[in-house]
Amino acid sequence: MSSKRIRRIRSLSVDVVERLTKNNLITCKDVLSRSDLELLKLLGFGIFTIHNLRQQCSLACVPVCTTGFELLTKRKQGNGQFFQTSLHGLDHVLHGGIPMGTVTEIAGPSGCGKTQFCTMLSVLATLPGNRGGLEGKVLYMDTESAFSAERLVEIAQHKFPDLYNSEEDLCRMAENVLVDNHQTCASLIKKLESLEEEVISHSIRLVIVDSIASLVRKEFSSSAGSNLVQRTNFLSRQAALLKYIAEVFCIPVIVTNQITTRFGRQATEQDEEETTEISDGYVTVALGNTWSHNVNTRLILQYLDGEKRQVLVAKSPVAPFTAFNYTIQKDGIVQEEEGARLYAGTDPGVQQINVRTSLPFYNT
Repeated sequence: MSSKRIRRIRSLSVDVVERLTKNNLITCKDVLSRSDLELLKLLGFGIFTIHNLRQQCSLACVPVCTTGFELLTKRKQGNGQFFQTSLHGLDHVLHGGIPMGTVTEIAGPSGCGKTQFCTMLSVLATLPGNRGGLEGKVLYMDTESAFSAERLVEIAQHKFPDLYNSEEDLCRMAENVLVDNHQTCASLIKKLESLEEEVISHSIRLVIVDSIASLVRKEFSSSAGSNLVQRTNFLSRQAALLKYIAEVFCIPVIVTNQITTRFGRQATEQDEEETTEISDGYVTVALGNTWSHNVNTRLILQYLDGEKRQVLVAKSPVAPFTAFNYTIQKDGIVQEEEGARLYAGTDPGVQQINVRTSLPFYNT
């Protein structure tokens, strides 16, 4: 990846790294996007040193060929291969939980529990390893201003009363959740490009983007052809950066996504406005079919009758199409005892989602 930090290239001398930093050449891209003449003027090195610098930066950007055994060993050397969600049935079908080193998407309609799920995972990630946690900090990138510190504390208190029974313990847990608000696509992509350094400096063990669709759908119109190309490029850039962080540091990356209404049987790149009352349309995950291929695991949340909701494993390299019922309680997402059931899945880009079309009316 061209966004790799120069400081992480161990073959470069301290003097070279310091001169590059002084001239604001921070990433491999900064070096490789300049000509030899520009680098000679900026750094004051000889041409052979410049050529060697270019070669080292180029090699650092090229993915190294590896074996399945090496990947398995690397994951086992970290905090395990999976991040437990505390939903035992879901963890079971996913062979242990959310896979480390991958991008997992949680999609669904508004109010179904996406942010609640992410908040609960934030608490779980701060736990010690013997309690199923990741023993690290969480970077929570909030694009909808939906994060609630009060809800974070409430989940921790009710889910782990033995660990968080004092204000000091709760404050220590909350300090391990770093919340970053972003209101523009430019701000978010800039953050993602510098994410590598933050993961190292703050010992980040979980990255959450809530939501991946919010800013894109506000800034890019899906009806204009040129905007559609820009949006696709932006989403591809986001996905590449998030996958790079997940794979290099072997940590889970969680993103949330919204819903859209499609018309006809085939999924397209174009998102229509959310209109759930049109009989010949169906509700599915937003951002199109191409984006669905950028995530490794897709969990879809949808409404059932009453207070119950359902999580669908719509895409996974290890799990079948499985459904679980859950409710939202004071201690977060709670799976019902009914257990799992298989369902007839389809292409994750066109999986239909149950939504609430109206609120119940009560006579007084």
